[in-house]
Amino acid sequence: MDLKAVGQRIKSAREAKNLTQEELAALVNLSPTHVSVIERGLKVTKLDTFVAITGVTNELTEKIEKLPIKEQKNFIGMLYYQIDIGMW
Repeated sequence: MDLKAVGQRIKSAREAKNLTQEELAALVNLSPTHVSVIERGLKVTKLDTFVAITGVTNELTEKIEKLPIKEQKNFIGMLYYQIDIGMW
């Protein structure tokens, strides 16, 4: 597997959604440094992390982006809460 090519595709998808590494990291519960390492192809990404990143950079992001900023933050906070209490 060409990790650099995978990382570049993730970076391109993130940039196409006008997300910074910090914003993507917050959406998928990673550190910005971890996102950077993935995008540079320096580390193999766990499958669940890869799925989370690709999900964020696709359909879900488009729907969230249509919400006002306050509602975006509330929605993301609700998702983290659901995950933290073990509902997902």
